[in-house]
This record gives sequence, C-alpha cells and structure tokens, in this order.
Amino acid sequence: MLGSIIAIDGNIVQVKLALDVKKVQNLISYYVIMDDAIHKNIGEINDIKGDIAYINLLGELSNKGFIFGVIHKPSFGASVKLLDSKVMNSIIGMENYHEDRDLYIGNSPIYESIKIGANIQELFSGHFAIFGSTGSGKSCCFSRIIQNLYSKKNLIAYNSRFLVFDAYGEYHQAFEHISDLEPRIAFKAYTTDLKSTRSEILRIPLWLLSVDDIAILLGADKASQIPIIEKAMKLVNIFGREESQVIKYKNDIIARALINILLSGRPASQVRDQFFSVLSTYNTTELNLETPIYQPGYTRALKLCLNIDINGKLKEMELVIKFLESFLLENIELTLPDGSFKYGLEDLCHAFDFALIDEGLLQSDSIFDMANSLRVRLYSLLEGDYRDYFNCSNYMTRDEFIKSLETTKDGKRAQIINFNINYIDDRFAKIITKIYSKLIFDYAKSLENRAVMPYHIILEEAHRYVQNDSDVSLLGYNIFERIAKEGRKYAVLLGLISQRPSELSETTLSQCTNFFLFKMLHPLDVNYIHDMVPNITDELLEQIKLLQPGNGMVFGSAFKLPVLTNFPMPSPAPSSSSCDISNVWFVERKAIS
Repeated sequence: MLGSIIAIDGNIVQVKLALDVKKVQNLISYYVIMDDAIHKNIGEINDIKGDIAYINLLGELSNKGFIFGVIHKPSFGASVKLLDSKVMNSIIGMENYHEDRDLYIGNSPIYESIKIGANIQELFSGHFAIFGSTGSGKSCCFSRIIQNLYSKKNLIAYNSRFLVFDAYGEYHQAFEHISDLEPRIAFKAYTTDLKSTRSEILRIPLWLLSVDDIAILLGADKASQIPIIEKAMKLVNIFGREESQVIKYKNDIIARALINILLSGRPASQVRDQFFSVLSTYNTTELNLETPIYQPGYTRALKLCLNIDINGKLKEMELVIKFLESFLLENIELTLPDGSFKYGLEDLCHAFDFALIDEGLLQSDSIFDMANSLRVRLYSLLEGDYRDYFNCSNYMTRDEFIKSLETTKDGKRAQIINFNINYIDDRFAKIITKIYSKLIFDYAKSLENRAVMPYHIILEEAHRYVQNDSDVSLLGYNIFERIAKEGRKYAVLLGLISQRPSELSETTLSQCTNFFLFKMLHPLDVNYIHDMVPNITDELLEQIKLLQPGNGMVFGSAFKLPVLTNFPMPSPAPSSSSCDISNVWFVERKAIS
C-alpha cells in the first residue's frame, strides 16, 4: 500500500503516504492504481509535499484495458498502490506489438525496461505537432521516428510520402542514407542554394499556378487586386502562346487597347506617346507601327497617321480607329490558363503590363497605383535572384510535376523528399511552402480514388509559415487551415515542428491529433498550448518546463495516455547541434604566429 486517500479536489487526489519518502526512491512521475473493487483509477504522482502525494487522475482500467479520461472518481476507501512494470507495459509499452500496427518511438525514463510505441494508423492518419525550445530535441525526435519507420524487419513503408520543408537544411544528413536501412526506400533532396551541385534546384512551374497562388506570390493585400491578377492571367493565356496559334486574338486585344487610348480624351501628345509605347511593346506581324494603311492614291505606315495638327489634334484619328476596328472579333471570351502550355515570368510581366492598359486603369491614379504595386513586385522577381526558381526547362502537367518530385535520377520513387529552403528569406519560403502544399492538396483532391495516396507535409519552423494570415479575407481560405480541416479526407496530413507555437494559426493547431512536447519556458507558448491543445493539464505543462533535452511528453490519439518518453538519438542525427564555442574559440598559443 502506498497510502490512503484523504482528499479529492477536481482531478487531483491527495494521498497520505504510508511510507517514509526519505527511505524510498523518488516517486514523482510514477503511476498508481486506486482500486475500490468497483472502479480502478489510474493516476500519476505529480508532487509530494511532506507525507502527502498529489496524484493526477488519468483514466480507468477495465477488462477491456486502459481507457483515458475520468468518469468515476475513486472512493476514499480505495487501495492505492504503485503500478508494477507489467501493468505499465500493457498501458504505455509495446506488450502486444504488431509490426504492421505499431511503431517503436522511444523508452520510458521512469520505467527503464519499457519501450514506448505508437499506433501507426492513429499517429500518421491525422495531423501532428512537435513543439519545444531550441535544443530540446524536436529535430532528433522527428528524425528518430522516421528512421524507425523504415527500419521494420518484414514490412516496407514503400507507399509513404514525406515532403519535408527544411528551414535550416538539417534533415539532409539524417535521411540521405535512408536506403541503407532498406534499399527500396529512397531520399530525394531539393535546395534553394542556386550554386549547389549536391541537390536539385527547387523549381516553381509558373503555368501550374492559380490566381490565388499568383496573389500570394505577389503579396496582394486587397481583394480588389484579385480581378487585376485574373485579367493578367487571362491575357497570358494569349500572350504566352506562339503567335501563329493566337494571332487574331492578340490583334483583337491590342486593337481594343489602342482604341481605348485614342478615345481617352487625354492631350494628343500624351495619347500619341502612349499609343507608340503600347504598340512598340505589344505587336504582331499584322499589327505594328509599320503596318501599312491603304488609302486611295497612297499608302502610309500606321505610325505616320498619328501626326498632330496645328490645333493640337490627331489629324487621322478617325482613320486609325476605323483601321483598328477591322481587327476586332465578335464575342471573344478570355479564359484562365489551364496548365496546358508553358509560360514564364516574362510572359506574365507582359500580360500584367497590358492588363493595366486594357482595364483602362490609367484613368484612375489610385486604382492604377494599387494595380501597379503588383506589377512592380512581379518585375522585382523577374529582375532579381529569385527568378531562377521559375526557370523550368521542360513543360509538365500538374500530375507529371507531382510525380517528378518523388522520382529520383535513377528512376526510383522517393519516400522522403526534402526541400532545403535555408537560402531564401522567410517571405519567399512561406510562399513556396504554400504553393507546393496547395499543388499537393489539389492533386490529392483530383484523384479518382480518394485517400489512397497519403502525403505528409512536414513544416520545420512551422510558425514562420502557418500563421493567422490575411489569406482568409483575401482569398476566402488559408491553404494550411484548409488542409488542417479537410486534409484527412484526401490523405494530406500536416506535421508542424516549431519552437513558437503561440505564433501558429489557431485553426491549424486545433486540428492536430497527436503532440510531442519538449521543454518550453516561454509563458506565451506555454499558455497558448494550455488553451489550444486538448486534454492537456496544468500538471503536464509543469513537467514540460523541466524536461531534459531528448525527453518529451507524448499524447494524443496514438497513445493511451500522456507519457514521458526518452527518444534515442537518431543515427545519423540531423545537423542541428549548436556551435561548439570552446573548440572554435580556443587554439594553442604556439599555433598563432
């Protein structure tokens, strides 16, 4: 007997100890059973003050095994005993281990002989989160779990797909030799280091992006900018193709814009300059500044019909308008690109230039400025270093692109695809994670047989990307929140790894079903977890504040109860260790000349 119950306050049972705590092992974090012949309650010793133990109720033990959650409280006459290792192994251990059902994740630091496992279906069929301060063991935890998954003796997780967005490039080391565990498992690496010869350069096929993607790419912040983006993309459907295929449509668009300029009512000199500017940039073999206009008795080039008379008027404006009207088509309807042809940043820039003119935005300075800000950002991409990420050599459909992501150079299918986004700024990294995640999600939704091709999107430093953005007010949704709410239907799951959970989207975090919590001290993060994470108690949070590196509290649908777990170091480990200051700083005196 451990002692007798003297008080029950909510979920905390106070037990007067029947032993001298000074003469026994430390009992903190040990589990007890409170048995009154009717109900068997399981609890964890969280604190001891004097000869009083404070036990947090966790669940009940029945003929069907352990059930998390408390409905019945123990009676004051219940016997209180420490749980032996055999019973504990049936609750938190791998007593009935099945290779196709369970996954070893670590060891109990309290019950040293017990290995702790998780139900694979419950662990990987929902979204999960790994939280902890820097150096607490988050990266090693994830690496160890994945290495364990591919170390099974008789089964191969061949159809798994983990897309890891690696904020620091630290997982390459942990996974690049994963085939050593199983030759039929492969690793593929992408990088944002444009000088790299070790990995493939990450690419963004612009023609596969939607209006929403372009809005995110250009940092749109007003709903009124969306129609401008949509107009530009409809125009790129024309300007991005070979002229021989769409010349009559190009002529129509150019002619309409030129007529709008002529009828704008602006001073003749300004109209003439703008007319020349547009036709110099956008022209066809049939409609350009040198196109001849035939009149009885003479022929003149179009550019010569825009002379200004002594009254400051365009002498031949009616003639030019009539000429341009000959290029107009009836009932022309522009459509958005459908991904069936390749276009790049330069094509989109041209389309944006023309959209500003075609929409008549030049007549409103405020609207033009709002639209032009998108154009400026697009040209910044075109002229900056990031343009290389959009240089895709070959045309691919969306399905072909998704397949290419997981295909290695030797034709094998990669189960782990690592995206090293360490060489770009946070803003662009956020854009890339959103665009890729949306491509994956849309692809999974399009599959005829739903949820047969699981994708796990792992976001290291998730607080940089999964935020309470303006996407909802701008687009009507946030892609990570949409995946969080709908992804399980299509087998697209999120893994959030973060040291600042308080900066994460509340909606996304609320949909996680499993948690790995390492040491955290920041009060904002601790309080946020308390408010957002289901089934977490004050007692658990107090334990989290004191955890040693490599030890985490795990709980959720994959575990019978919250359990402290020691995660063995992965082999190889991710390159996430801190700088060895003393070895870097100090050298032998004689080594310095």
